[in-house]
This record gives sequence, C-alpha cells and structure tokens, in this order.
Amino acid sequence: MLKRGFDIVFSFVVLLVTLPVWMLIALIIKWSSPGPVFYIQHRVGRHGHLFYVFKFRTMYVNTDREGLLTTTTTEARITPIGRFLRKLKIDEWPQFLNVLKGDMSVVGPRPEVAYFVKFYNAEQLKVLSVKPGITDYASIKYFDENALLAKSSNPEQTYLHSIMPDKLKLNLEYINSRSFFGDLKILFKTFQKL
Repeated sequence: MLKRGFDIVFSFVVLLVTLPVWMLIALIIKWSSPGPVFYIQHRVGRHGHLFYVFKFRTMYVNTDREGLLTTTTTEARITPIGRFLRKLKIDEWPQFLNVLKGDMSVVGPRPEVAYFVKFYNAEQLKVLSVKPGITDYASIKYFDENALLAKSSNPEQTYLHSIMPDKLKLNLEYINSRSFFGDLKILFKTFQKL
C-alpha cells in the first residue's frame, strides 16, 4: 500500500514538473521526423500479463521491425533527437503514465519484451511476481547497455547469455530483499547515475 501510494504521488509530481519539457520534446520530435510523439510497445508485466509501455519515439517510424535490440545510439534507425533523449534516458519519462495506470512501479525489474521472456528459466520467471519498474539495480549497472552491445559481433546472443542473466540475478536479489527504503536508495543511485 505504501509503495503504490508513493508511486502515485512521485509520478504525479514528476509529470507535473516536467510537463513544459514534455511539450517541447513533443514539438521537436514532430519537427525532426514524421510520425507520432510516443512509441508504444508490448511488454510483459506482473504475472505475465502483457501491457503497453510508453516512451518518447526515438526511432524513425516502422524501423523497430528491423530488430528487437538497438546496439548503439549511432544506429541509422535512431533520429538525431532520439540519440539525445536516449543518452539522458528522457525517452523513458512517459513510463510515469504507466505507473499512474498501475501497470508499473517507479522501482522494480525493468519490463521485458515477450521474445526474451520465453528464454527465462523457472527461477528467473519469479521476476514476474512483482510489478515491473522504471528503474532498478540492473538499470543502474547496465546504464550504457547499448555501448556494451555495440562491441559484440552478435548483440542478441550477448544479451541472452551474458547481460540478461545478470540483470535477472539482480532483479531476483531485489525481490528477495525489497523494502521502501531500499527503493529510495535505488532512486537516489539512479539520480546519481543520470
């Protein structure tokens, strides 16, 4: 109950404070390339339920069909403003709407696309027992995940066999020891990283 109350209040304040910036970002996105302001994608949430996650659009329209992983911020699929939004993680701000809707929490394991969830083992599937979040220890550790993937000759295999298992290990550690003050610590570390 405390966590949900915090999620609502924190998200509402963030949305209220950043609203003028959202309007500016929306104008720049529309001006820089044709297409919608937001990118909406299916992700796997609590208990395996699919939901739509919101992000500011950072790629040219329909180029997301060329691959599930983005390996570098210099990829041709990414718009110039998209590179900037991704670098500062501003593209993730619309997920506070997901938090208000109740699909996500401010702190929790990052929601994954269904394609990668099918590779989870029985232990790893426990991450689906809690609401996914905007930030967590894995997000902090892999803040520059795209740079790591860019160095790989096979980014998908690197993600599946190296990065994803480590992220899930961190997620499970979070689930087993989560607390309100632990969430505040993660938020503080996220702000430090940004």
